[in-house]
Amino acid sequence: MLAMPRNAVIGVDIGTSSSKGVLVGLDGTLIRSATREHTPARPGPGHFEMDAAVWWREFVELARELTAADDTTSADAAANDTAAGAATVVAVGVSGMGPCVLLADEHDTPLRPAVLYGVDTRSVHQIQRIEARLGAEEIIRRCGSALTTQAAGPKIAWIAEHEPEVYARARRLYMPSSWLVRKLTGNYVLDHHSASQCTPLYDTLAGEWYAPWAAGIAPGIELPPLRWPGEAAGALTAEAGEATGLPAGIPVTTGTIDAWAEALSVGAQHIGDLMLMYGTTMFLIHTVPKPLTSPSLWGTVGALPGTRNLAGGMATSGAVANWLRDVFADGDHAQLTALAAESGPGANGLLMLPYFSGERTPIMDPDARGVIAGLTLSHTRGDLYRAALEATGFGVRQNIEVIEAAGGDIRRVVAVGGGTQGSLWTQIVSDITGRPQELRTITIGAGYGDALLAAQLVGDASIEDWNPVRETVTPRAEHTGRYDELYALYRRLYPDTAATVHALAALQER
Repeated sequence: MLAMPRNAVIGVDIGTSSSKGVLVGLDGTLIRSATREHTPARPGPGHFEMDAAVWWREFVELARELTAADDTTSADAAANDTAAGAATVVAVGVSGMGPCVLLADEHDTPLRPAVLYGVDTRSVHQIQRIEARLGAEEIIRRCGSALTTQAAGPKIAWIAEHEPEVYARARRLYMPSSWLVRKLTGNYVLDHHSASQCTPLYDTLAGEWYAPWAAGIAPGIELPPLRWPGEAAGALTAEAGEATGLPAGIPVTTGTIDAWAEALSVGAQHIGDLMLMYGTTMFLIHTVPKPLTSPSLWGTVGALPGTRNLAGGMATSGAVANWLRDVFADGDHAQLTALAAESGPGANGLLMLPYFSGERTPIMDPDARGVIAGLTLSHTRGDLYRAALEATGFGVRQNIEVIEAAGGDIRRVVAVGGGTQGSLWTQIVSDITGRPQELRTITIGAGYGDALLAAQLVGDASIEDWNPVRETVTPRAEHTGRYDELYALYRRLYPDTAATVHALAALQER
């Protein structure tokens, strides 16, 4: 006897190095997951771009793979009530990296590849000019964040200045999540959180676009109507249904930036929570009871109505581990992690600055560069890999100190993302920061958060029921002294080498 169809939702996240999709039952059961890897283009120094066609193509491929009939026999399918082929998709959730800038014409044809978030550092001169015109303090007061290479506004200004023939045709602004919404529903919308990272176009105090500044920085752009990530953006069109294999008419969430969907996927949206997202980059989101600002962090509205965040982000974390894996052509992450565990705390006297793509918070320096200090002929692959993992821990500790100095009150730390799959990295971060970290049963990340919001469109769904706490990583007191000593050296290493790496960054740009 065949299994009865069960209702399910799909969540898809467009990330920096891959797109990931999940098929999830309305009870939170992870039925199936799928991934498509991709690589951003780097057409110039500090430039990171991606073609929007990749986002849509990978969504289509993921949707079809997630809903494809199983290759099992009928008897097998009947015994397995989580078979994807027995699931009926009733809603779709989306998210993506951000803030990104994809400009399209009046027909919604992209005019150029999207300029990615803070890993793209091209807009330094535009930041300086906009800040001089509007005032640094007033930008922080109204927008919640200082103007940095993370912000979307200066990236728009860069395109207008360097590609005027492109900008002259631009009429709409998209990010990965809102582009998927447009392709799925035909609607042009953006969520409030993503808008709050379009500094200085969005007023976080009023909760709306700030027309006077938007008109000066993005003239001619029809800024999208705003909704909350969990609100329905529209219904899947017949055309999108034919392309994806999904049922026409089902609701699609407005969606949001991936890190905020990650936080929802592990229940890290309560006041006092800090989410650590272990991915290609490291992201930190602290939920606060009232707006807080810092020139070294990002103050944003949250993913849920009425919530506020103080957030930070390291430009690289897993990206450095991936780089080392590629340098060591005969290694993989599992092997290198085992070697790093043998290396032991302190990586046998190695110390790394993980600024391989500049750095975002808290130093806000696009011209920072990676540094590996203390190398000798006796150091091994395991030592280098361990130093990279520890560099992330030191960066997290520095961000936590800045969050608390700005008025944050961190009561609980919740970890999520692919980097939590092995125990070593999370243990190192807990040892360095002195903070326990909760790990939920499912740590797949943003796609699961997207699925939660989709499920809430069609019924009641609670992340506490969907995804309970699996374990807590606790700091090991025996390593405190060693890591305190190394952290002090880490904090000195950047100012001691800044002049040299800035000169090297200038040479690289030339």
